[in-house]
Amino acid sequence: MNSVPSSGHSLSSSGSSSSNARELELLRQVAGGDRTAFKELYLIYHRRLARFLMRMTSRHDLIEEVINDTLWTVWLKAGDFRGDSLVSTWIVGITYRRALKALRRHGPARPMLVEEVAVAPDTQLEDENRQWLGQALAELPLEQRMVMEFSYLMGHSCEEIAQIMQCPVNTVKTRMFHAREKLRRSLPRLAGGNPTGGNK
Repeated sequence: MNSVPSSGHSLSSSGSSSSNARELELLRQVAGGDRTAFKELYLIYHRRLARFLMRMTSRHDLIEEVINDTLWTVWLKAGDFRGDSLVSTWIVGITYRRALKALRRHGPARPMLVEEVAVAPDTQLEDENRQWLGQALAELPLEQRMVMEFSYLMGHSCEEIAQIMQCPVNTVKTRMFHAREKLRRSLPRLAGGNPTGGNK
């Protein structure tokens, strides 16, 4: 599948009732084998998923592989969706799990730092602060970093994050607590330009 133009919305913005209702209808049509509906869903999600995956890896080949794997799974499993979450939460969850498998298979790759993701204006931070934040997030263990990304950069609730990561809500909260503690220590160090300091 080839890249397509951006739909102009972030992943979290798809949580509006109108867009979710439309995506539910598209999934229903996809479950019936409607390729036109699948194409529309693909157009909605390709760029969104690329933006999300840039926060996990800088390897564009892996990003495209995971997107294609995700959307193929959506095509196959559309009929299994029961509406227990937003369509966006379900699709992001598939993407997250496919990405973890790809990273385990190909080896870890550093994420793009926040300031490198030029398509992520939703951070609304000054350039220098984005740089510090991106570096600090990159130092976190993957699961802790993604909890922070899901919550603060993508606007997901703890309950939605638990669905995406397939873990208890309390686990999400624990990962968020530890991530905040590490960020509290690492951000002043990065702001002070002391790269030799630790955040352990």
